[in-house]
Amino acid sequence: MRLKNRMPAVGWMIAFGLCFASTSPTAAHGEVVRGIVFHDRDGDAARDPDEQGLADVGVSNGRDVVRTGPDGRYELPVDDDDIVFVIKPRNYMTPVDRNNVPRFCYVHKPAGSPKHLKYAGVAPTGPLPASVDFPLVSREEPDQFNVVVFGDPQTRNIREIDYLAHDVVDEVIGVDAAFGISLGDIMFDNLSLYGPYNAVMSAIGIPWHNIHGNHDMNYDVDDDEMADETWERVYGPPTYSFDWGPVHFIAIDGVMYEGQANRRRYHCEFGRHLTFVENDLKHVPDERLVVLLMHIPLVEATDLAKLFALLRNRPYTLSLAAHWHTHQQFFLDSSHGWPGPKPHHVVVAATACGSWWRGAPDERGIPHATMSDGGPNGHYIVRFSGHDYTIRFKAARRPADEQMSIHAPPRVRAGSTGGVEVLVNVYAGSERSIVQMRVGKSTPWRPMKAANRPDPFFTAIKASEKGKNPPNGRKLPKADKSTHLWSARLPENLAVGGHVIEVRTRDMFGQTWTARRVIEVEGRSRH
Repeated sequence: MRLKNRMPAVGWMIAFGLCFASTSPTAAHGEVVRGIVFHDRDGDAARDPDEQGLADVGVSNGRDVVRTGPDGRYELPVDDDDIVFVIKPRNYMTPVDRNNVPRFCYVHKPAGSPKHLKYAGVAPTGPLPASVDFPLVSREEPDQFNVVVFGDPQTRNIREIDYLAHDVVDEVIGVDAAFGISLGDIMFDNLSLYGPYNAVMSAIGIPWHNIHGNHDMNYDVDDDEMADETWERVYGPPTYSFDWGPVHFIAIDGVMYEGQANRRRYHCEFGRHLTFVENDLKHVPDERLVVLLMHIPLVEATDLAKLFALLRNRPYTLSLAAHWHTHQQFFLDSSHGWPGPKPHHVVVAATACGSWWRGAPDERGIPHATMSDGGPNGHYIVRFSGHDYTIRFKAARRPADEQMSIHAPPRVRAGSTGGVEVLVNVYAGSERSIVQMRVGKSTPWRPMKAANRPDPFFTAIKASEKGKNPPNGRKLPKADKSTHLWSARLPENLAVGGHVIEVRTRDMFGQTWTARRVIEVEGRSRH
């Protein structure tokens, strides 16, 4: 067998099963990391003599961002607890491991993570390699592409990983999408389950990005800087960025751990991660769509104004978060302190786990997991097109066109129909949704009004738990007011007999859906 001619004294390794790094004979430790970003033409993660360096590619240490020179080389300052990573440019992809997790970084921890951690961190990496290189494989990335988005999977044991697999993942396998994202709380504190989770997610068949959440932290440390040691071993940096097509994505860790002394408390603060965001955006044209990926919605951040200041000249922005276990959307303008020329759209995604995998199990043994706003668990498909986007929600194991639920009594008395309220939960509805109702096709469509109150279905199933021990030992959460509930009353004097309530909704993207519910108007009882 004829072996390919390799560059002399250059080998490749996967650092701790995570990040690629090119190493020649180990150099003495210094304060500067050097390397090359190269075009990996054959996709083997090894630099061959004909594989040239790639110019003008971003590389970061988590604070500074530099661009590679004409020969693909870079250098950066580095300390003894840094992660060096490449910022994936358009029309190139980084390697992925066997579970489709992107591998784009080198973890530099000469002494490794603290030894007392309950869940393992990074093993000692030793001295800084003489060269830390990053392979990129070329591919075409069109202006239009899809991304799959999960809110919190939040699995606490193998049984719940099975729920995730068969309730949400099964129906996404083979999806037409460039990559996927889980918006934090991958785990529910049990960090030993990252391996089984990654294996399940790999079945979807696309690269999958994961965002650091508050239940993904090492709680047995004293400060925030050490709270992501296991995360770094498994996924790499909690804050980084990449381009796909014409869109720039920034994954930003906004979970600030307050330490063991504060009983595992945390809050939303971007803190030191804003240095990277600021330096990263210096290389991103203002007209580019910037998508922020985070776990806790940015409206909770104590330093939100600092983040806003970094985005002030950008007309095209979007934030995707989860954490609340409800579906909500905000459009932030100057009244909220947003300085941009157009409102900033914040999507708080429905979670994959719904209400933490609670609720009565169905015939397959999977809890219904209805969220406290009455919405089902599920996932999203985000369609990007230049600096525009369209978002579509998909409820777990329900038809794709099931986008709402109608609540009305099955029977009403003749002569009283005008006092009967109809409530509609449009799962992914927002203040920009238009919702209309009619009864029978011969009547005109009438607008429904937003109703900021708890969902009646969720209220009923929550009330049914009273005095009972739920099947999995965990009761549903308290009902929350739904931000996607609409109300109207039935027409006066509906005739005795069967009627069809029909509701249609159009969202901010022009997507339209219809739902129906049958009611019966009863005449007076006969004696």
